[in-house]
Amino acid sequence: MADGPAGTHPRPSRLGAALLVSAFVVATCGLIYELLAGTLASYLLGDSVTQFSIVIGTYLFAMGMGSWCSRYVLRDELAIFVRVEILIAAIGGCSAAALFLLFDRVSDFRIPLYGLVLAIGALVGLEIPLLMRILKDRLEFSDLVSKVLTFDYVGALAASVLFPLLLVPHLGLMRTGFLFGLANVGVAIALIVMLPGKRRLRAELAAAIIVAIVLAVGFALSERLQRSAEVAVYGDPILYATSTPYQRVVITKRGDDLRLYLSGNLQFSSRDEYRYHEALVHPVLSRVHAPRNVLVLGGGDGLAVREILKYPSVASVTLVDLDPEMTSLFTNSAMLAALNHGAFRSPRVHVINADAFSWLRASKRRFDAVLVDFPDPTNFSIGKLYTVSFYRELARVLAPGAMVSVQSTSPLVAPRAYWTVATTLEAAGLITRGYHVYVPSFGEWGFVLASNRPIGPPAPLPAGLRFLTPQTDALAFVFPPDMARRAVPVNRLDNQSLVREFEAEWAVYEG
Repeated sequence: MADGPAGTHPRPSRLGAALLVSAFVVATCGLIYELLAGTLASYLLGDSVTQFSIVIGTYLFAMGMGSWCSRYVLRDELAIFVRVEILIAAIGGCSAAALFLLFDRVSDFRIPLYGLVLAIGALVGLEIPLLMRILKDRLEFSDLVSKVLTFDYVGALAASVLFPLLLVPHLGLMRTGFLFGLANVGVAIALIVMLPGKRRLRAELAAAIIVAIVLAVGFALSERLQRSAEVAVYGDPILYATSTPYQRVVITKRGDDLRLYLSGNLQFSSRDEYRYHEALVHPVLSRVHAPRNVLVLGGGDGLAVREILKYPSVASVTLVDLDPEMTSLFTNSAMLAALNHGAFRSPRVHVINADAFSWLRASKRRFDAVLVDFPDPTNFSIGKLYTVSFYRELARVLAPGAMVSVQSTSPLVAPRAYWTVATTLEAAGLITRGYHVYVPSFGEWGFVLASNRPIGPPAPLPAGLRFLTPQTDALAFVFPPDMARRAVPVNRLDNQSLVREFEAEWAVYEG
């Protein structure tokens, strides 16, 4: 490279400007791969806080090792930078697809997960030191550091904003991986083309073109790959699948059995969901005299609402569910709406897509009955909806004599987690009674009744129920010794003990 006059540096060349732009691109891509790994780990392994913490820590450690290893690159920094870009494009771009496909095919999914995170992090850690060494003869040192780091940090901001708001909702995880792999390999190809001695990088150019073709094909076939991976995981033909900003929604169908999975967790089977939803709804509404205003928190499939509408006294049902994709799906799909008997089209039903905690805090209304139908507390973002802080807000919106039912996981598999829900409701000032029923798809399943008054016997149940009778209602409140009450702590926002109890007990059960 030709130097300028003594004591000066030449103006940044076209190649130098391209290298600065590449700092933005590689930073964006690097963070996207990290977010993909953390999101996939959360979807497939649960407990988002733990998974993101481990993925971020592993990734940063690997970046540090990559930066340290850059000291051993003594020449041909630009050529090595190009090779690193091609490798990152190949590994990072295919990472989401590879992890989905490997999940059900390896004995310990954490090995390929963290192996990929280490590999990508180490390669990303090489990038910035190499870039700075390549640019050192093109920029003053102060400009070099400030410009490279500025482009790097702006790229990280772009990735963190684009990922949840645009990429996951509209492209999904696999397509996002392939797209940013193409961005990485695009940097490599652009630099090769701009280099004056490009002939010596013919092998790298060929490799980059092959990687770009593979990534483009993967992008085009990503929906097919996604379905292939999910068929292996779920075992049944997939009828519908989409990624929303909040979760992965998958609906499978085999014969007459329609199943809903959210982020890999079974929510219902059409063969026996009536047992679950009759048990969630009728022990509450049958113990409230002429309920008029009913609140449902969660329950975006509308199946609980279907049961509520069997009470003529109910004038208004307010359903608060975070994900508009869910409520829209169970409103507009004829097959799914048939399951809930078109509940969302009833003039008595009002759907609100909002965070239940925030909505509850702002609500000034009072309700005669509340059904709490959240997913199991598999992570801290869901666990906050089982805390004493949340239940105090819940108690505030109860009309005199109102009653609540909370789905509370299995008292057989996870008795400490189950009784933590009851203990936490009591800490919020409510009177509780636990009950349980057998749902074949889930096994023994538990609920907790809570009220601001003593809980008495039920009034007559609506006609035409398929499972619940006065006799099964009475038996549901009887707990054998293996499900008997335990002394457990209150679940608070600052300890989230329920999430840890739930994870530990289910891990033992699932082996």
